Amino acid sequence: MNANRNRKIIWGILALLFLYLLYDLFAPMHRDLRSFDPDEMARLETAMWESYYDRKPVKIYFELAEMLRTQFHFPYLRSYLGAYDAARAAFVFKDHTNDADLRKAEDILRSYFGLIHRTGNIPFDVEKAAEVELHWWIVHRKRNIYSEEQLGQACAEAAAALYLIPPSSTLEHGQLRAAAMTIRDTKANEGGVRDEDWKRIEVLLNRCYHSLFAALQNPYR
Repeated sequence: MNANRNRKIIWGILALLFLYLLYDLFAPMHRDLRSFDPDEMARLETAMWESYYDRKPVKIYFELAEMLRTQFHFPYLRSYLGAYDAARAAFVFKDHTNDADLRKAEDILRSYFGLIHRTGNIPFDVEKAAEVELHWWIVHRKRNIYSEEQLGQACAEAAAALYLIPPSSTLEHGQLRAAAMTIRDTKANEGGVRDEDWKRIEVLLNRCYHSLFAALQNPYR
C-alpha cells in the first residue's frame, strides 16, 4: 500500500516537473523586453566581447544565459536554450569560410530570435531580425570595406528591427556601439586589448544602452 502511494507521489512529481519543463521551454510569454538595466547590459556585453575574442565559448554561454534571464526576463531553462543558440551562431560566424556557413549562422539566429519572440512582448519579424543581425556582423567583419559610420547604421537597424522603432531613434545607440568596436579592433591590431581599453569600451556601451533605453521610452523624439 505504502509502496503504491510512494510510486504515485513520485510519478506525480515527475509529471509536474515535465509540465514545468514544457512551460519553461515552449510556452508563449509576454515578458517586457524594454525593461532592461542599461548599466547591467553594458557590463554583460563587455564581458561577452572579451569571452568571444578570447575564444571562451563556455564562458560566453553562461554570460548570455545571465543576460537573457536578467535583462530579457527569460525563465531559467529557456535562458540556457537561448544562450546555446546565440553562442553557437556567434562561433559559426567567427569561423565561417563560405556562404553555407553564413546561411547556417543565420538559421541559428532565426531560432534564437524565434525564442525571444515567443518570450517577449514585441511582435517583431523574426526573419528580419535574424537578417539584420547577421548583416551588422558581416559589416563589422569587413571593416576594410565598410566605415564605422556604416557599422553604426547597421547596428541601429538591428536594434530597430528587434524593438520595432524607427532606425533614426536607435542611430546614436548604433554609433556608440560601433565606436566601442573600433576601440577593440584597433587595440587588438596594435598588440592587444588591455584592461583600460575594456573599461573605455564599457563606458561607451553604457552610453549606448542608456541611449537605447531612452529611445524605447520615446522613439519619435
